[in-house]
This record gives sequence, C-alpha cells and structure tokens, in this order.
Amino acid sequence: MAQGKHEGHLGAVYDAHAPEDVAAIYDAWASTYDAEMAQAGYRHPAVGLALLARHLPRGAGPVLDAGCGTGLLGDWLGILGFAPVEGLDLSPGMLEQARRKGSYARLHNLALGRELPFENGEFAGVISTGVFTTGHVGVEGLPELIRITRPGGVIVLTVKTTLWEAVFGAALTGNGVPQAVQMAVQQGVHTDVHIVEQTAPYISMPGEPGTVPSLAVVLRRV
Repeated sequence: MAQGKHEGHLGAVYDAHAPEDVAAIYDAWASTYDAEMAQAGYRHPAVGLALLARHLPRGAGPVLDAGCGTGLLGDWLGILGFAPVEGLDLSPGMLEQARRKGSYARLHNLALGRELPFENGEFAGVISTGVFTTGHVGVEGLPELIRITRPGGVIVLTVKTTLWEAVFGAALTGNGVPQAVQMAVQQGVHTDVHIVEQTAPYISMPGEPGTVPSLAVVLRRV
C-alpha cells in the first residue's frame, strides 16, 4: 500500500472534502472505532497526554479535548488530575460514544476551523490529537484554539508531517512561530505564542500500512 493511502473508514475519511462528509463517515464508524484504532496501535492519545502532563500542572482546568471523537482521552485526562474536561467533535455519533463513557463535564457538537462559542482564555489547556491531518483540519483550526486558551496555558497538537511542512513549518517566522499563529494575531487574537516542545516524527498507527509520519507540538500562550 502506498504511503498515505488507506482502506475502509480511514481511507474514506482521508478522501472526504466537506466537514459534513467527514462527520457522516465518523458517525458510521463510531461503534467500532475504539477497537479498530487499538488494533492499529494508535499512539496519538498517549503522546498528547504525555506532553500535556509535562507542560500543564496537575489539577489545571478546564481542559478542552478538541476533536475528542469517542472519548479516548477522557478517562486518562481525569486520571492525570485535569478537571473539568470538556470535549468537542463534529460527529454526533462519536460524541454519543464519548457521552456513554461519562468522562466529560460537557460535550459540544462543533467543527474546528469555525468560530467557537467559548470565551477568550476560557481553557487552561487544549489538546487535539489526530485532528490536524489529511481530510480533517488544517491551519484554519488553530486561531480559535489560541483565542480560547488563557495566558500561561498550553495547546498540544499532533500534526501530520506533510501538513506541518506544507502549511505550518514551511512558513515559520523569524522567532520560530508558525504562520498559523500569525493568522491568529491578524484575526484579532492579540497574544504571544511560543513553541515550547516539538517531537521527532513518529508513526501514529504502526499496525496500519501506509501511515504518513506525524509529530506533536506544544504551544504556550504567554
């Protein structure tokens, strides 16, 4: 299988173009998603959680799981002491699975890349794993996440290396801040954001042939 080409639900998601199409595919996938991702050895949640725990103090909250899906992160965020935890996702079917787990204080049916109904600086931390990738969310999703993160808070993202190189990393400014952050400033988010950690590239799903490497990055709002 060629790198970046997948079959089944994952392939359909990567081939989708409109958010409505992505949501419909995830709705159909929701009941078997956890089992399939476990079989593929899905690493994004563990990597994201490790970075969040490293850069955000235990007990900090609220924390937003942006693109929470079936709620893979929910229990773990609670075990690590973050509270309250809220989640958002564009798929009602995935959110129903997350709701059944009972790990989130609130769940929101929302799409990244659009205006979010949260106050400026509402969250101590934001984590978004497996979202900034092919067929999902690009640079347009970051300005609102920056806006809703409070000063001193962190944003943890996993990003496909192809997306990072083409959109995020290729447009680094002189102080090492991605173009996406500059977009946030231009859109009225008056803040200073720094990259405080960036991982080496890694394969997010070792059991899924063709997986393009990803990296994880931590942004801190000053």
